[in-house]
Amino acid sequence: MEAMHHEVNNFWLDWQIAPELLIPLILITYLYRRNFGGNQNAKYFYAGIFSAIAVIQTPIGANAMNFFWCHMVQHMVLMMLTGPLLVMGTPSGFFPSGSIKKVFELLINPWLSWFLYAGLMIGVHLTPIHSFIMNYGWLHSYVEVPLYFLIAYCFYFSILERDGVARRMSPAIAIFSLFFMMVPETLTGFFIYVSPGSVYENMYTLNDQRRGGSLMWAGSMILDAIWISIAVSHWIKSEERKALELDAENG
Repeated sequence: MEAMHHEVNNFWLDWQIAPELLIPLILITYLYRRNFGGNQNAKYFYAGIFSAIAVIQTPIGANAMNFFWCHMVQHMVLMMLTGPLLVMGTPSGFFPSGSIKKVFELLINPWLSWFLYAGLMIGVHLTPIHSFIMNYGWLHSYVEVPLYFLIAYCFYFSILERDGVARRMSPAIAIFSLFFMMVPETLTGFFIYVSPGSVYENMYTLNDQRRGGSLMWAGSMILDAIWISIAVSHWIKSEERKALELDAENG
């Protein structure tokens, strides 16, 4: 198979509309604004939507099928920025009802969501699945990209605080979950970077593959460190709130 990697006349002018992804994002934003527009953390939700658009409509998204480093940037942003930002902007009282409730409860299970998150990352990049997806553009647009931030949303839903309300798992477990997620994230990038040959049937040049691997390797560590710091900060604040409540009761 010939390498998909190719040069473009002006990379930063290569934009796309991608209506199959843009329309759902606009619809989600409209529904959020109509139902939760007054939420004090709405800025995080809108930032999450913007981050998704920034790696879907821009040259990063337009070239995600051609350049491996673009694919990796898109992957990291959707899973490590878009997902958690959407969670932080979700009102504390939000929880699906009806038939969706049981499915959502299953997907946000801390154990299952951790393995789904890690499995998506490893499965897409260290198995033949990546080459298969890249051969069928519709799989990338309609399956892979939506799964990135949907699974990330479920993973972070039980970890991060929303509106100052305690997370669904203990602070210590939340921090350990984030810390151990660094293992599959960084090792995925590491193994791609150190590979002596093409991991993807020569779809990309070796330099492009190594560039993408190094971005994943280093970028995931930086982003994970940020979210771990935020989780620790939330833990400290929750302990301060508990102390104040205890003082009020004893006072």
